[in-house]
Amino acid sequence: MVDHLFLLAIGALGWGTSLATYRALAARNGWPMGTLQTEQPVVPITLGVVSLGLGIAFAAARGGMHGGWVILVFGLALAVFWSGFLRVGAQTALLLAPFAAGLLLLGWAATLV
Repeated sequence: MVDHLFLLAIGALGWGTSLATYRALAARNGWPMGTLQTEQPVVPITLGVVSLGLGIAFAAARGGMHGGWVILVFGLALAVFWSGFLRVGAQTALLLAPFAAGLLLLGWAATLV
């Protein structure tokens, strides 16, 4: 059995962290940035922080004994991989972070009803 909410939380946390930190990393390391990140940096940073926050909230709701710590560790590992190894490809987090966060929010809300 696959725990889809668990995987979406890792994605939201990892891609959100990558998105929120990409501008700073790109400026420091001389990586190229997209138009949105250079002209309106508030938009990607806000999307990243919201996705990151939702992933952390889900991990906290799960608790440490039910995978919360694993979500945090794997999410941060995804962020390091996504930003560090993909570099310019990390900008795909602009699509992936809000998508994962939205699906996580919908799935989490469905379990609360």
